[in-house]
Order: sequence, then C-alpha cells, then structure tokens
Amino acid sequence: QVSPALRSPRFPVWLCSLSGRHSVLFGTDCRLLSDWRSERIFQLYFCSGQQEQTRTAHLTVDTHSHHWEEAPREGPCSPGQRRPALEMAIRTRWPGATVSWNGTDSFF
Repeated sequence: QVSPALRSPRFPVWLCSLSGRHSVLFGTDCRLLSDWRSERIFQLYFCSGQQEQTRTAHLTVDTHSHHWEEAPREGPCSPGQRRPALEMAIRTRWPGATVSWNGTDSFF
C-alpha cells in the first residue's frame, strides 16, 4: 500500500530525466503546491547526483518576468539563444518563466 504522503507530497518534488540522466528538482516551500500566489518568485533546488555536480544548484524562478526585460540576445539559431534542458523542463510547468542560476554555471 502506498503512503498518502507519497501521493500528495508535503513539498514540491519532481523527478527529471534530462539528456538521459535522472535527477531531482525540489522546493522547500510547501505553499508552492497549494497557493498559486507563491508561484510569483520562488526557489528551487536541483541535484543530479553526477560527479560533475559538486553541490546542489540553487535556482530562482520568476514567473512574472517579461521577455523584453531580458538582455538582448543573438539570433534564434545562434548558440547564445539556446537554453539548458533544466530551464526548458521548468518552463513546462511555468511557461515563460525566467530562471536565475544564482552564480552557478548552468549545466544540462
């Protein structure tokens, strides 16, 4: 029998498969699951368990940012326009969100 906490977690947790590797994206604010107002700006943490990741990545997600507030980029086909797979995965839940890596080099 599955515990009720496994079906309805107390904290937001997502199991990810990015570029063929399994990882965990999670938050420490339980309001993120029940209160849409807490989805404005919030923190997420990412752990891949891979050797190249020496510490958990701390991400800040802003769901109300605007594309015109971002720094100008190169053309859509240029390497500067590409986004990490983790950011694209986050945008499947929060379309248009901007993700700050808070000084950590983006990976995946």
